[in-house]
Amino acid sequence: MQDSLDLTKLLFGRLSWDAIPFHEPILLATFAGVIVGGLALVALITHFRQWGNLWNNWFTSIDHKKIGIMYMILGIIMFLRGFADALMMRAQQAFAFGANKGFLPPDHYDQIFTAHGVIMIFFVAMPFVTGLMNYVVPLQIGARDVAFPFLNNFSFWMTTMGAVLVMASLFVGEFARTGWLAYPPLSGILASPGVGVDYYIWSLQIAGVGTLLSGVNLIVTIVKMRAPGMGLMKMPVFVWTSLCTNILIVITFPILTAVLAMLGMDRLFDTAFFTNDRGGNAMMYVNLIWIWGHPEVYILILPAFGIFSEVVSTFCGKRLFGYTSMVYATCVIMVLSYLVWLHHFFTMGSGASVNSFFGITTMIISIPTGAKIFNWLFTMYRGRIRFELPMMWTVSFMLTFVIGGMTGVMLAIPAADFVLHNSLFLIAHFHNVIIGGVVFGLFAGFNYWAPKMFGVKLNQFWGHVSFWMWSIGFWFAFLPPYILGFMGVTRRTSHFEDPELQPLFQISLFGTLMIAAGIGALLLQCFFTWKDRAKLRDVTGDPWDGRTLEWATSSPPPDYNFAFTPVVHDNDTFADMKKNGYQRPLKDFVPIHMPKNTWAGFVISALSAVVGFGIIWHMWLLVAVSFVAMMAAIIIHTFNYKRDFYIPAEEVARTEEAHTRLLKSYV
Repeated sequence: MQDSLDLTKLLFGRLSWDAIPFHEPILLATFAGVIVGGLALVALITHFRQWGNLWNNWFTSIDHKKIGIMYMILGIIMFLRGFADALMMRAQQAFAFGANKGFLPPDHYDQIFTAHGVIMIFFVAMPFVTGLMNYVVPLQIGARDVAFPFLNNFSFWMTTMGAVLVMASLFVGEFARTGWLAYPPLSGILASPGVGVDYYIWSLQIAGVGTLLSGVNLIVTIVKMRAPGMGLMKMPVFVWTSLCTNILIVITFPILTAVLAMLGMDRLFDTAFFTNDRGGNAMMYVNLIWIWGHPEVYILILPAFGIFSEVVSTFCGKRLFGYTSMVYATCVIMVLSYLVWLHHFFTMGSGASVNSFFGITTMIISIPTGAKIFNWLFTMYRGRIRFELPMMWTVSFMLTFVIGGMTGVMLAIPAADFVLHNSLFLIAHFHNVIIGGVVFGLFAGFNYWAPKMFGVKLNQFWGHVSFWMWSIGFWFAFLPPYILGFMGVTRRTSHFEDPELQPLFQISLFGTLMIAAGIGALLLQCFFTWKDRAKLRDVTGDPWDGRTLEWATSSPPPDYNFAFTPVVHDNDTFADMKKNGYQRPLKDFVPIHMPKNTWAGFVISALSAVVGFGIIWHMWLLVAVSFVAMMAAIIIHTFNYKRDFYIPAEEVARTEEAHTRLLKSYV
């Protein structure tokens, strides 16, 4: 009997039937819905015989454009999960007053607000931002692909497998109940003995590896693979913001990896890095996590600033005002983002001198951000403004983000922060800048570059519905938390006693439902664009008046991007084409050397997720077997030299001639 128990423990560790949340009807219903939806999706793919296409042309692809699109699809899928958590929290807060305890038990509510923060930052905003950078940057700098195509595929699948672990926690075990930054001692083994914090640690470790490698890849791509003539001050602003973003990634994500590794060792090996009464220091965790965490905010917002710069220039028919100052402002923000992290814990007793320094630096960082706002306004001044969807999202951003920025300056005052830090005011501020800045920027970029990606403009009717639902719903959802925060209502609370607060929470729920309608409209926009793609296709080329041609590639571009490396004369693509004429050779084509697709990125990442799952549940035999298999896959891939092929010159010539006929019509 003892041998049987030991074998069971070796195979399954802490995993048992108790890990399945049979006692939670909401989770069971969700689990059933996911299974039914998953089986329906599998049946559809099988019916249309798409498994081979998905594996050969997408999952194993090393084409930066396809990987960029897969990143964005991952972001949209996880967005639905993260927003479902937000909707449940808002519904709980709107009705849980007095004797009514609401429909979410406190334990479940704590898991939901933790999962919401983790998913929205790590698995919605980061994949979507990375996807846009992956797709657009090589086209803007005149490169055929990123510097390390295999690494690009591997980075995507590592991010995806981190998301898979987060989703697994919904149905097997639990997620952390600590908040999205998992401060000790709450995240320590004594306060959180379950698997929730372990899911948190390993999902972020695996996804963090993917993000870090993607950052290295894009930095090398931008620094080493620019087209001839493209000096640093001739790069498009989006490339500049992408470069600064990825520098931040490469410097900060190792800090996140290290601090989560130490927290994991505290839990697994009983070390004491963050245990005060054993010589550790819990405040050191807070410092380290925020030294990563505040630059992370700028990792998200800087690419959005680059998107707005591209959009404003295009839809005002002017060069971007103050290109040089915009570049310097981006670099200043990148540097200052390291000098403001302590404003996240003004209330923890660092002292007046330290608080004053970080309050001043926080105010200073608003100056280059404000300079960008003025540059966009001056670009719009006397411009021929066309209020297409990307421009509408940009104007909405400017109105929304400025309010969030001003409330951020309020919170930079330590005395005010002492009053507001643990209130709903801070929640409203954070969502004000993240939704008004990052999310609106991503929607602007998606609508702006969709014609480049798919050859068609996205459905305009449903795009407008989504825009208005988001823009109006946002203020209904987050203006009440500003007011409630001034009234002293604390964050992370699932039940309230004062009935006078309820109307404001219900207004906030109404706004959240409007945002839900905006998300539904976004999905319908994508669906009807796909459904009507043949009718929407503009055979004359790019619908945004030529500016998104990115050196006169077709829409969508061919697999190899450029048959001939473009030569850069100006930092405005469209102006360069008009000034220097249409320079595109139509002879002397040679076969183009390309890397083949690879299975290794998916397999190695999947095995790393299995290793993480095994460590979470202490399934040591599974950990050992999957780790050995992962190392074997790495070695096999390393010695697989036959990974290259050539696109024949005849095929390149045919493709280029067809593209040229389309492109000449509007240059």
